[in-house]
Amino acid sequence: MNTIKIFLISLFCTLLHTQVSGQAFKLEELARFNQLSMAAFKTEIKTHQYTFYDKTESPVFILFEYDSPGYIYKIGKFEYTEEKSQDNIEFQFKDKKEHDAYIKTMLAAGYKQTEKGKIMTGEIYVDYFKNKAQIRMVYPKTSRDNYAILVFK
Repeated sequence: MNTIKIFLISLFCTLLHTQVSGQAFKLEELARFNQLSMAAFKTEIKTHQYTFYDKTESPVFILFEYDSPGYIYKIGKFEYTEEKSQDNIEFQFKDKKEHDAYIKTMLAAGYKQTEKGKIMTGEIYVDYFKNKAQIRMVYPKTSRDNYAILVFK
């Protein structure tokens, strides 16, 4: 009986730790974040217990970045001043298993791989489209770098 209690308590603690240490988002959530105004995004992301990390402004765009609890994930929202179609959500994570799960989910949802290339900083990307929706997967240069998903409008 004690071993069952210990097992259940450790399982509960593990689940609680997983919930507290950070939250990954589903593709639908990332797409929904991209539809929000910047003010609504800031309010929504705080409900997920993400904390403000950085703000970057240029004449071309504004970027707000947030860290998850435990600093496992990072999410940012880009708003472009002139070309609103470039607005996007960038979600960063380190886990290859999560990357593979996102790819599997995209393909199951009907996204098709359309283009490969390199971004300005040298990372490889692969674009996926479904109707007018675009998702870009960015692969890390090294194992210490993050995977990234960019969800465009």
